[in-house]
Amino acid sequence: MISFNYETDFILEQEEQYSTWIVNTILEENCKEGEINYIFCSDDYLHKLNVDFLNHDTLTDIISFDYSVGKELHGEIYISVDRVKENALDFGVSFKDEMARVIIHGVLHYCGYKDKSDADEKMMRSKEDYYLAKRK
Repeated sequence: MISFNYETDFILEQEEQYSTWIVNTILEENCKEGEINYIFCSDDYLHKLNVDFLNHDTLTDIISFDYSVGKELHGEIYISVDRVKENALDFGVSFKDEMARVIIHGVLHYCGYKDKSDADEKMMRSKEDYYLAKRK
């Protein structure tokens, strides 16, 4: 089950369409949908998690906690709405498109994709682009 939770005044429009898109991505990656909670929050909220749980004193757009069991995906995906807004401006894309990229990025991590090396990051971007095209 995909759920959307809010620790800020932002509300994701068309939650059901996003949920269907996420589930279809999971299935196409040969994984099984479990409990995945998206939590939309502020920079301050996500920064505190980053410091407290990951010992990173930096701002970020997303943190995911993966509780998957094998190919059954479970976890919490925290997204800073503030950071997504700023990144959309920096990258010259719409807020909606950048939000969709971050949303699918989190679940792709659960599917096994990484982004620490250049090669991994290239593969992650390719997968993001592929699934973003399926969203439209």
